[in-house]
Amino acid sequence: MNHNLQVIIEQDKDGYYAFVPELKGCHTQGDSMEEVMKHIKEAIDLYLSTLRPAEIKRILKKRIYTTSMPVNFG
Repeated sequence: MNHNLQVIIEQDKDGYYAFVPELKGCHTQGDSMEEVMKHIKEAIDLYLSTLRPAEIKRILKKRIYTTSMPVNFG
């Protein structure tokens, strides 16, 4: 059964950094968007392979919401 996890990707001068808020400590980096997406998929698969079914069930119940908010840079 497929489930969606949030993946946050940030770009800086050194490339891309990705992490999964639902999976504490699940993060990676890459030189391109394609590379970081490949790496985060591998990191998620490895992370989930270490969990017991009850832990996976708890994670899948967690909801992460993202939004944007305007701010004034004085």
